[in-house]
Amino acid sequence: MTNPFSLSLNPLVRFLKKAPKDFTRNDLIRYIEEQHIEMLNFRYVGGDGRLKTLNFVISDKEQLIEVLSSGERVDGSSLFPYIEAGNSDLYVVPRFRTAFLNPFSDLPTLDILCSFYDKNGNPYEGSPEYILQKAHQQLKEKTGFDFEVMGELEYYVISEKEPYFVTNDQRGYHESTPFTKWEHLRREAMHAITSVGGNIKYGHSEVGNFTVGNLEYEQNEIEFKPCNLEDAADQLIIGKWILRSLAHQYGVTVTFAPKITVGKAGSGLHIHTRLMKDGVNQMIKNGKISDSAKKAISGYLDLAPSLTAFGNTNPTSYFRLVPHQEAPTNICWGDRNRSVLVRVPLGWSGQKDMLKHANPIEEDNTQDFSSKQTVEFRCPDGSADIYLLLAGLTVAARHGFEMKDSLAYADKTYVDVNIFEAANQAKADSLKKLPVSCFDSALALEQQKAIYLKYHVFEERMLDGLIAKLKAYQDQNLREEIGNDEEKILRMVDRFFHCG
Repeated sequence: MTNPFSLSLNPLVRFLKKAPKDFTRNDLIRYIEEQHIEMLNFRYVGGDGRLKTLNFVISDKEQLIEVLSSGERVDGSSLFPYIEAGNSDLYVVPRFRTAFLNPFSDLPTLDILCSFYDKNGNPYEGSPEYILQKAHQQLKEKTGFDFEVMGELEYYVISEKEPYFVTNDQRGYHESTPFTKWEHLRREAMHAITSVGGNIKYGHSEVGNFTVGNLEYEQNEIEFKPCNLEDAADQLIIGKWILRSLAHQYGVTVTFAPKITVGKAGSGLHIHTRLMKDGVNQMIKNGKISDSAKKAISGYLDLAPSLTAFGNTNPTSYFRLVPHQEAPTNICWGDRNRSVLVRVPLGWSGQKDMLKHANPIEEDNTQDFSSKQTVEFRCPDGSADIYLLLAGLTVAARHGFEMKDSLAYADKTYVDVNIFEAANQAKADSLKKLPVSCFDSALALEQQKAIYLKYHVFEERMLDGLIAKLKAYQDQNLREEIGNDEEKILRMVDRFFHCG
């Protein structure tokens, strides 16, 4: 019988001959024993949104069984700013489906993502990963839909400038070697991400490229395929870790910073979403965007001001959200339009048989590709807390189904023109605007906080802490104060260079 997992780049999948969702503790023990794995890493994301590590040397089977069964204690107050030191112990317990062979360790090492539990063995309510689980569960219960998402990881590689095969400034979109210098790093990252369980759609060079002094800035993107909400979040977290680790090996810098300098493309974290039921995409019906999709879009738009608190988390975020940079400023949606906040990308419904035209000797192609349709939320950037952002979007999708007149709201906020053009100024003036600072984002979260607390999805203490953090930047007038002063902007960029 043919092994359905023979083409997988994931060593555990090939060895165990099963999908990660079916991994058990005994599976991992067998893999560790037979593949002579010498170390085990527990991985988890703290309050800063960054991946953490706890190392174990595997010295005997009894110890291995114990750590995989009971997890371990950690100091929660050092991981989450909202936990008091006097009552800070948490457990981290491995989620076996997330196990992967570490692609960077000199010693054979198995890594596993973990969940947080409190002293009573209950999931820690303030854990971003658990908040995401709760958001998904409530969406399922209230609407009957599963939520699938995928993200686009945009990043800059910064290296010494080379004098040959130079690409014109801000013209790097889908450029190839030798005009793009870091395609090999992107390819290696894509291979590594896939080998640890990531589900990648494609990678390419992005539009952003420029030089400053002796340094060359080259923008790239890796885009994932839509998948289960929780898995999508894990993949983005691991993807950022892999890109940074590879850059460190190459002796260059990778940054996901929202904005590098004035007039150059910033790095977004566009999130594509789709509602699913029984494996069928509910975003499209009879070749057109469905009412279910419109309700979700209405939720995204209504909560957009406060969603920035999770997706645009430092002052440089709001230097990206300016007109004429393919980043949204107005709260609206449209088809294929990159000036809107929520975009319905080009789909595959109703088009002619392109494959037959390109390949005349092929038979007629009747395959339906409409299931590929997604809806894209475009304002988040590389500073985002990925778990909280995706949890917030999930709450927003559910909120769209609970809003009164959500379909009328969708009709009102639809645009089919470039709202940055002078001829469409009246339409732009009729639309609500995204926040222009962290401070404004915090105010929006205060005003809409009850929606996130509904059904006990988000934790109030965590939201209050986030509001206080955003307000502390005191950046209400920062864009006006700095203007286009590149020196001041670069100082601010340096401060938040390794965000997210």
